[in-house]
Amino acid sequence: MPDRTNRQFRLAARPAGLPKPTDWELTTESVPAPREGEVLIQVLYVSIDPAMRHWMNEGRSYTEPVQIGDVMRAGTVGCVIESRNRNFRVGDCVVGGQGVQLFAISSGRGLRKVDPALAPLPAYLGGLGVTGLTAFFGLLEVGRARAGDTVVVSAAAGAVGSVVGQLAKIGGARAVGIAGGRDKCAYLLDIGFDAAIDYKSENVEQALDEHCPHGIDVYFDNVGGDILDSALAQLARGARVVLCGAISQYNLTTAVRGPTNYLSLLFSRARMEGFVTSDYKERYEAAIQKLARWRAEGRLQLREDIVDGLEAFPETLLRLFRGENTGKLMLKVAEV
Repeated sequence: MPDRTNRQFRLAARPAGLPKPTDWELTTESVPAPREGEVLIQVLYVSIDPAMRHWMNEGRSYTEPVQIGDVMRAGTVGCVIESRNRNFRVGDCVVGGQGVQLFAISSGRGLRKVDPALAPLPAYLGGLGVTGLTAFFGLLEVGRARAGDTVVVSAAAGAVGSVVGQLAKIGGARAVGIAGGRDKCAYLLDIGFDAAIDYKSENVEQALDEHCPHGIDVYFDNVGGDILDSALAQLARGARVVLCGAISQYNLTTAVRGPTNYLSLLFSRARMEGFVTSDYKERYEAAIQKLARWRAEGRLQLREDIVDGLEAFPETLLRLFRGENTGKLMLKVAEV
């Protein structure tokens, strides 16, 4: 086997607040040959997601935390460069959770082949990957959005939020996005949102009242905190609140703050429901085919924010919490 050297970001300490450089260790090691039943993957792109901050914490969650000393968990797309697994051949492009590193050995469990002829590889970490699937199942299954609904989504210029709004429009609903800054709000209007609210310069509750005169039928929440409370105040009767994430809460050094306006659920006969995308994994392929078709038809626009180099990982992760990305954020760590 050619001489290959792996580089990996490992969790060195559990952060208090925003992650610091000392919370990571960049390690170097030789790449082993795959054993029987295994494949060796060269990682090409690494997904950067708000959930990564949650995975760094101890405590009860939908998945086990990353352990101190382990390679940081992350979604990846890569290429099989050696195979001793009959289900994968050299040259196959695969999506999985190989983490923040250059190479990975896998048994094949959790790997999914993807077709670079159907869409560019970064799309499989964005709108045709877990990001798009989160928007798809969260909006259509949990939120039960339908034609004529008013759908509001927070962090709307982010990876999931931007897809949620476009799927709402494809289904005949109105889409109102909440984002931070003039440029992000302009982007939302460019991709078809009916209205965009700048939480940095507008009173969100007043703006929601203006843009949702009949109330909010589906609120897709990515941020929690004050914006969630503002949305709860504007719910229509029978509304559905979809809990996808709470990026405003992930780096708190105090207790997480729940919604103070929760009685609106009672008054509006509404429901609030959380979900995890992997609950729908048996239906991934059918959903991806729909997302790919809408992309090919020009009805779904996917924007990627790609940063070069593995070493950029710690700073790139912080960009999420500073609100500096538009669309799907990822690292490019090797050439295709």
